[in-house]
Amino acid sequence: MNKIMLTVYTPTYNRGYCLGRLYESLLRQKKSNFEWLIIDDGSTDNTKELVSQWISDKKINIRYFYQINAGKAQALNVAHDMINTELCTCVDSDDYLVDNAIESIITKWEEVRSNRKIAGIVGLDRYEDGSIVGTMFPMNLSTAKYAEFETKYNIKGDKKFVYRTDVIREFPKYPLIAKEKFPAIGYLYRLIDQKYDLCLVNTVLCVVEYLEDGISKNKITQFKKCPNSFAFYRLERMRLAIDFKDRFKNAIHYVSSCLFAKKNIFKNNPYSLTTFLALPLGYLLNLYIRRTNRKGVV
Repeated sequence: MNKIMLTVYTPTYNRGYCLGRLYESLLRQKKSNFEWLIIDDGSTDNTKELVSQWISDKKINIRYFYQINAGKAQALNVAHDMINTELCTCVDSDDYLVDNAIESIITKWEEVRSNRKIAGIVGLDRYEDGSIVGTMFPMNLSTAKYAEFETKYNIKGDKKFVYRTDVIREFPKYPLIAKEKFPAIGYLYRLIDQKYDLCLVNTVLCVVEYLEDGISKNKITQFKKCPNSFAFYRLERMRLAIDFKDRFKNAIHYVSSCLFAKKNIFKNNPYSLTTFLALPLGYLLNLYIRRTNRKGVV
């Protein structure tokens, strides 16, 4: 048995009806030096029974952890504590890996692992019809930071991130905010950006599907349900902004989130001037979110 180098981890909630597709894709992998860590975020369907059967079958290494429903971010916090392999990648319960994904990840990692400035590698996602999600990476670009993808290089769409586990543990966990489930998963990636780069590969690793009950299709709903979380996130985004345009955009969202949360917009806000300039657009954004029937991304 090869040394286990990679943990595929999956936060899941009532996704027993589609989790088997991911399981089948893991059975088809050409490399076996990985394990599957499932964090069950309080499912009330048949998830536990399914996973128990898969564990009994002993076809791949599986670990299962059940927690009272606390949201995806807290499930990721738990996973990051439990992972004990060199690499890790999150694959959502409604997605699955292409047949050579593990092999592609390990092969590329062997090429770059000695470079301690590299936090991990990033590959492509595709849809069921074979089309790439968003855009491919520029052919002449080998490394970049997550925050630079769209702003600097016009790289669009979701990608598949594979991180060194020790790098993830260098940075703060996703925050726990009372009565809310922190929804901004990219927050950790932006923290890692401050110290590390990512190795880019134009190789498809994952097949994605955006289900109606997923975070991606319900971002506007989350703006309303988790305003304190978004206010925290947007203030952090202002701190981590790469230029004024980036900071101003997040100031607009910060104003809107504070209005939903009924928070003082300027208290403990070191970017008061930028926020002041963003007030009119922030009020308009808040009004739009209140009145729209859309659920997706603004």
